[in-house]
Amino acid sequence: MLSHTLRSRGEAALADRLALSAATTEGSQLATADFHGWLAERGRANAFRVDRIPFAELQGWSFEESTGNLVHRSGRFFTVEGLHVTERDGPYGDGPYADWYQPIIKQPEVGILGILVKEFDGVPHFLMQAKMEPGNPNLLQLSPTVQATRSNYTKAHQGADVKYIEHFVGPGRGRVVADALQSEHGSWFFRKSNRNMIVEAVGDVPLLDDFCWLTLGQIGELLHQDNVVNMDSRTVLSCLPLPATASGALLTDIELLSWITGERARHDVHAERVPLAGLPGWRQDEMTVEHEEGRYFNVVGVAVQAGNREVTSWTQPLFEPVGTGVTAFLTQEFDGVPHVLVHARVEGGFLDTVELGPTVQYTPGNYAHLAEKDRPPFLDSVLDASPDRVRYGAVHSEEGGRFRNAESRYLIIDAAEHDAPLDPPPGYTWVTPGQLTWLVRHGHYLNVQVRTLLACLNALPARAR
Repeated sequence: MLSHTLRSRGEAALADRLALSAATTEGSQLATADFHGWLAERGRANAFRVDRIPFAELQGWSFEESTGNLVHRSGRFFTVEGLHVTERDGPYGDGPYADWYQPIIKQPEVGILGILVKEFDGVPHFLMQAKMEPGNPNLLQLSPTVQATRSNYTKAHQGADVKYIEHFVGPGRGRVVADALQSEHGSWFFRKSNRNMIVEAVGDVPLLDDFCWLTLGQIGELLHQDNVVNMDSRTVLSCLPLPATASGALLTDIELLSWITGERARHDVHAERVPLAGLPGWRQDEMTVEHEEGRYFNVVGVAVQAGNREVTSWTQPLFEPVGTGVTAFLTQEFDGVPHVLVHARVEGGFLDTVELGPTVQYTPGNYAHLAEKDRPPFLDSVLDASPDRVRYGAVHSEEGGRFRNAESRYLIIDAAEHDAPLDPPPGYTWVTPGQLTWLVRHGHYLNVQVRTLLACLNALPARAR
């Protein structure tokens, strides 16, 4: 029942408590130095194995006769379909004109990515999980407390209960710290969203196998290491309402919202689901669906064994990118206030045409054949940056439940004036980290790569720059 007592709309005390957790690099439950030993022990405690298999050996999966789409016999989980994307130029939009076909994952259900928070010795700690995902290069990474599709937590697969799910659904859940629908990878998912939640627990919380309590400062240290904190953890952590460190910005918040709205209005994008069979520019054999020029990504099949999952063995399709991506913010201070350069990025699977992307979000090998004038803006500035300008760098993998060996090097780079001018080209603008934190409270403004970089930006105070 709602209280009739008026309360402050802001929660300054919460932001201060989160800042304390971010500044605490030694937790009271698991020492930072002991973390990797704990993670390795959890790996030894469970049997994990992933093998490539032909599509014909996928159990319960088949290519639909009428469309060639890769579907599960239950009608649940997800499908691999074709997508035809066009962006029109004048008079309908600013263009430039683009037209392409690609496979896409259609998964209409909304999953829950949730992290549980509890205070120990006056410091908020976050309940994290050692979770195996078949696409992770190292299989076992640090995931949220709950990382489950609706099929998982409604037990469509007849598996075990999702642990701690009761803290995020139903009347008994705790105090909500953050809650927003956020997009998944718009280049690989068709209009997919997950509910990103952070909930402060009420009462005792038993500590189960494969879970540990860490402070934000400890997680910040782990974010500086390759392939430790998984994508789902990073996107949830980006939603934390951390206190802003500066009040000024080149654009006011209203001007920023107007700029985003203008970018969405000037792009005329149409994305149409089409049959996977006969998809122009793509070919298929018994093991792979791939691009004719060997670029972008492949669709493959895998067989999985995982002793600590709700279902301990299964088969499924995965998308496997060709090459390692580069995802970067160029950053610059204006009147002493840090700003990052964002890109109003069009991706075929977005719900609302455009979301804010990083300065650079590309796989260099996909553009190596192009002339310099046709290469993505700022890509060469990032690739050629000297080490002394790199404020943050780590390799992180993308969502391991759907993507295999999908790695990107995430970078935060101090920009030179000639690399990133005060007045950037169309489709780019300067924003503060505080403005990104404000926008991420609402869905479909920041793409998943920006949310990872925002989590990494927030982790910088946990380590000497």
